[in-house]
Amino acid sequence: MSIADLLIGATLMNSMPHLVLGVWKGKMLSGFGTGNLQNILWGLTNFVCSITLFIYNYGFDGLIRNGIYLGGILVLVVFFSTSFFWRRYYAK
Repeated sequence: MSIADLLIGATLMNSMPHLVLGVWKGKMLSGFGTGNLQNILWGLTNFVCSITLFIYNYGFDGLIRNGIYLGGILVLVVFFSTSFFWRRYYAK
């Protein structure tokens, strides 16, 4: 394991709570401040950094072949694409 691997995993996992709390309007300090939009942007920034580092180190082929990382990305993308629906559904 290298420091790059540590940063890849840390930025991917750090994006999840910021996206969750940003969409669900929870308070959490992010690199861009406290607020819903700031948390969503910080989560997306972490997500993009993680993918960029991964592709830089292992190439696009490595992304397709790494099931653990791909599974993490899948959960994050599915959550973010459906989270606004779930927030409205459970807020009633």
